[in-house]
Amino acid sequence: MQRRHLLAAVAAASVAPGMSFAQDKPLRIVVPFPPGGATDIAGRSLQEPLQRLLGQPVVIENRAGAGGSIGMAEIARAAGDGLTFGVATLSTHGVNPAVYAKLPYDPIKDFVGVTEIVKAPGIIVVNPQVLPVKDFADLVKYLKANPGKISYATPGNGTIGHMWGELFKSATGTAMVHIPYRGAGPAINDVLGGQVPVYFDQVASSLPHVKAGKLKALAVSWPARLDVLPDVPTYAELGYKQANEPSWFGLVAPASTPAAAVLRVQQAVATALKEPAVRDRLAGQGLYPSGTTPADFSKQIVREIEKMKQVAAYAKIKIE
Repeated sequence: MQRRHLLAAVAAASVAPGMSFAQDKPLRIVVPFPPGGATDIAGRSLQEPLQRLLGQPVVIENRAGAGGSIGMAEIARAAGDGLTFGVATLSTHGVNPAVYAKLPYDPIKDFVGVTEIVKAPGIIVVNPQVLPVKDFADLVKYLKANPGKISYATPGNGTIGHMWGELFKSATGTAMVHIPYRGAGPAINDVLGGQVPVYFDQVASSLPHVKAGKLKALAVSWPARLDVLPDVPTYAELGYKQANEPSWFGLVAPASTPAAAVLRVQQAVATALKEPAVRDRLAGQGLYPSGTTPADFSKQIVREIEKMKQVAAYAKIKIE
């Protein structure tokens, strides 16, 4: 107990003005997916408030590829000097360990959890110019009449979008062809361009295009209808509770990062997520601020890996 209080005190002191904690060097946040997706939005939402609260530059670096594995491997190899952090997702620290036979990182041993940043509802959208379906039921009817003729896009093999797509197929008894991309941005571009008619991912990535009328939202995974999409039903409403769990984004650091450095950043994130401007900005993108302790987030990662292993087995997803 005394050690825990001491670490908290050290972290609090390091955030305070006048205290130095490598503040002459930039703090780097690695986003393991391309710009424009929900992961990128979550990471960049913290850039300005963290610069202000920590009193040092904050740099966002996108290291995309292999379902987030390339960026995560880079974070795992980084020095534990309190200057490198990364945006972990349900894909990188839940789905990937469950579906990939080999990973260039160990999701438990190579990292220390810092905090969950946001919860992220999932969504299924279609390009209405290519697939003019009225609603979710209409899509299911169309797919059953055209088995294997329609493709769906996701941010990549082994991403949560992939899992949601396969769960959709399994739950509805339909058949579609999976088209994996190197992140949400490239996937959305092809869906908007009409190359792929159906898309599974977090709400944040698709929301601007849904509001603009370029994509049609059919369902979301969230406990209740979203304020930003009040006319779109949840999967649970439609009778598919197994697809109704949201995703999440959080911060991790290399395993050798000192506890004081982890707590320093965790406290700054917790403070930032309480700021109305930050909360409103995130909610407007379909992302819902949470914030947890390092210990709780580390335990959450362990639970999510076990949960995703069950889902992967159910959906028969295994990537060699």
